[in-house]
Amino acid sequence: MMVFRFKSGALVLACAAILASLGFGQALQPGSKGGGETPDSENSSDQRSPEQRAPATLNGTVVDESGAAVAGATVKYSSADHARQNIRDTVSGSDGEFFFPSVVPGSFQLTVTAPGFSTQTYSGNVQAGEVETLPEIALNIADAFTEVQVSLSPVEVAEQQIKLEEKQRVLGAIPNFYVSYDPEAVPLDAQQKFKLAFRTMVDPFTFFIAGAVAGIEQAQNHFIEYGQGTQGYAKRFGASYADAATGTFIGAAILPTLLKQDPRYFYKGTGSKASRALYAIANAVICKGDNKRWQVNYSNILGSLAAGGISNLYYPKDDRNGLGLTFENAALGVGATAIQNLFQEFFVKRLTPKRDIPAAGQ
Repeated sequence: MMVFRFKSGALVLACAAILASLGFGQALQPGSKGGGETPDSENSSDQRSPEQRAPATLNGTVVDESGAAVAGATVKYSSADHARQNIRDTVSGSDGEFFFPSVVPGSFQLTVTAPGFSTQTYSGNVQAGEVETLPEIALNIADAFTEVQVSLSPVEVAEQQIKLEEKQRVLGAIPNFYVSYDPEAVPLDAQQKFKLAFRTMVDPFTFFIAGAVAGIEQAQNHFIEYGQGTQGYAKRFGASYADAATGTFIGAAILPTLLKQDPRYFYKGTGSKASRALYAIANAVICKGDNKRWQVNYSNILGSLAAGGISNLYYPKDDRNGLGLTFENAALGVGATAIQNLFQEFFVKRLTPKRDIPAAGQ
């Protein structure tokens, strides 16, 4: 054993040096409680090894309920690790396959959407460095929400217009069925033209007018061959009503159906008074066709001639119209129509409380 001798002062310094070296060594040891930070405190919070942090790969296929591939489906990937939130999306190919390279290892969720299908989600977990092929993701057919837009056919629209026109009465009494206050009214079909003519002829006011005309004719002893009394009045009433019926059915139903013309007067209501007056007068010889184009009103002109010719079948022989008088009366009928149209254009509307109002959007 070797013994070292130190002076007392040197001994004290030697001891102090040894203690200092021991304290310094403890401060450098991991886990020591001395002041200063350890190297570990400066590292990232991710304590995983590089192998544990290697990206993974996902692939899968989108199919429908029958197992057929769904192309064009949108597949959205999101990682469950909020600290490394990663959201991406892709679209399935023609074979329904999709592919996500370099995804964050751990839990994830896929959200799959496609037109006509309900949204589908898939959750899973993938390990680091793993290439995982997912089970087929089957999409269900979306619940059908059918929006039905109920639209009326042209015939149904015209039927509604007729119902409105049948409520049109001058001073609340005189029928004003053959006037449309909608310039874009739907054309009438054949059945509706005959229906409107029939509705006119069975209206109480038509019978009233026929009776009044027959009464005046009997009082003035017109058509003397009919005689007087109840029998004479009945003959005059029948002839008057027959004039109205033949004129209405031929001029407003039969010929308009054959010639595809609209028997109604279309109220103008706009423009200068002169332009409206010319419009009203012109409508005695022109009318709208079922194609909504203006054309010669053959229905009214030929209807007046036909009604005048037919009247020769039931009027007394001495009072029958010859061919010349028939044409003359037809011309007078056209003139009367022009006067009637002028009244319609300037006066009748304000006297017709329940008139045909154009429907919104028509």
